Parts: sequence; C-alpha cells; structure tokens
Amino acid sequence: MMLIDPHAHMISRTTDDYEAMAASGVVAVIEPAFWIGQPRTNVGSYLDYLSSIVGFERFRASQFGIRHYCTIGLNSKEANNEELAEGVMELIPRFALKEGVVAIGEIGYDEQSPLEDKYYRLQLELAKKLGLPVMIHTPHRDKKRGTTRSMDVCDEHGLDPTMVVVDHNNEETVKETLERGYWAGFSIYPSTKMGNARMVEILRQYGAKQVIVDSACDWGISEPLGVAKTAKLALQQGIAEEQVRLACYQNALDAYGQSGQMKEEDWLNPQAIDQRAVFEGNSILRGGREPRVEEGKSRRTMDDLIIE
Repeated sequence: MMLIDPHAHMISRTTDDYEAMAASGVVAVIEPAFWIGQPRTNVGSYLDYLSSIVGFERFRASQFGIRHYCTIGLNSKEANNEELAEGVMELIPRFALKEGVVAIGEIGYDEQSPLEDKYYRLQLELAKKLGLPVMIHTPHRDKKRGTTRSMDVCDEHGLDPTMVVVDHNNEETVKETLERGYWAGFSIYPSTKMGNARMVEILRQYGAKQVIVDSACDWGISEPLGVAKTAKLALQQGIAEEQVRLACYQNALDAYGQSGQMKEEDWLNPQAIDQRAVFEGNSILRGGREPRVEEGKSRRTMDDLIIE
C-alpha cells in the first residue's frame, strides 16, 4: 500500500526519518510552513525558511525516494506580530507560485485574536485568487469553537469546502467538519492531538470519506511513521483496505491535487535515486559515506512495520 503523509515538518527531521518513511510505504509528503519553535525576529528569517522548504528540503527528500511538496503561509502564532506579518504577507504570493506548492497554509487560529483573524482572512482571499487549496490549523485551546469559527470564515469568504483541509481534528470536531463538507485532517501526534487507536475508531464510526490522516511530525516529540502505523493498525482492527487507502493516501491526493502541482505519476514514474547529486553545490553525503545509486525504489511491505 502506498501512503502519503500530507502534514510533515521534515525540515526539523533527520534523514533517518526519510529512510524509515520510504521503507514503510510513504511515497510523498507535504510540508506546511509553520512556527519554528521560537519567535522569528525579522522577515529575512522567513525568507530563508520558505526558500528552504521549496528548495533544499525538496531535494533532500528526493534522495530517499520521497516526493516532497509544501504549503506556503503565515502561521497563526506569528500573525500576532503585526510588523513581521506585514512583511511576510509580501513574500507569500511570490512563493505560492513556485513548483511543488500545493496549498496556502497552515493558517487559521491560535489564540483567536483580532490579528490572527485579519491575516487568516487575507490568506483565504489569496488562496481564492490563486486557485489553491487551503490547509487550516485548528487551535490547540478552545478547539471546538476555533474549528467552527475557521469554517464559518471560509464560508463568509465563499470558499468551496472541497478546497479546504481542516486539520488537527478530534472526536469533538469531526462530526461538524464532515457534515459541512470540508476535508477532515487528523494528526497522529502523541499525547496532544490524536492517537492510532482513537483514529481507528473514528474511521470505524465515520468511514474514510473526506478523512485525511497525517503525522504533523516536527521538532517536538512526534512520530514520522504516524500514517504508516495507523494504516497497519486499522487493517489489523478490521477496517477495509479501501477505507484505509482513502484516509492514508487517496484523499490527500484528491484534496491537494487540486493545486495542479501534485500528481500520482510523480511517484509512479520517479527519477532514479542518485545520492551523488548536489543542490547548489551541496550533497546530503557526509564523512565519506558511499552514495546510494539505483534505478528503481525497493519498499518493504506493511507487514514489516511494528506497532508500538
């Protein structure tokens, strides 16, 4: 079974994670622009960050047989720094048109402040103008109200719900998200968002239509194999293979493929892996390591994964 992780902050992960993800069946990842863990001090740091996720990170993933895409946006937390936000908003249209950018995101609410609302709305209008999908970050606190508000604002701006992925859902928000016709994303992130077993029960109760499973792995205590482990557990617990395929592969492709930037042929007919390649003069190899050079991609099966 091929898998897609449509929310993975790979810039903060190691090459070991790429190797493990590829071995587990992950053929593509989407890297949303996000907060890096401490406040950015100037627009230049955002410029370099966005340049990295559309550039070197795309190259780095390819060296392990994974197709890398990204989303571009001003995250809700840093929207509260108005001076920084104004500068970043000038950058976003330029980056949103680059190759491999599949959505505006992740955007939305954190504290649900007036500034967060202002820049969320501006970015929704940009997504409409560019014809791009939207990835919404729902708040960690007061999640139900924030999720409802996120969708209400999309409705106000006339966005088609099928162009919007509402991420970080849980048992409290899933029913409304699905009933309103939005894609419902679930992040398999230990302790704070959604666990494997809980996700399986959501699939059992609601089915996989409009449901998207991701890992949201980042610099925190997170699991880059979240999608793969959930897929295997779901199969073990009797969820039909087609339902697992929808939630862990096809729905992400259908949602973000609307950008015109993400196509199944990108990984069905991949370029050969050649770790002798360089990006702006830089190779992923270090310390005299032998490069991996091959024509095709060999993968383990889902049976090789161990659920812990």
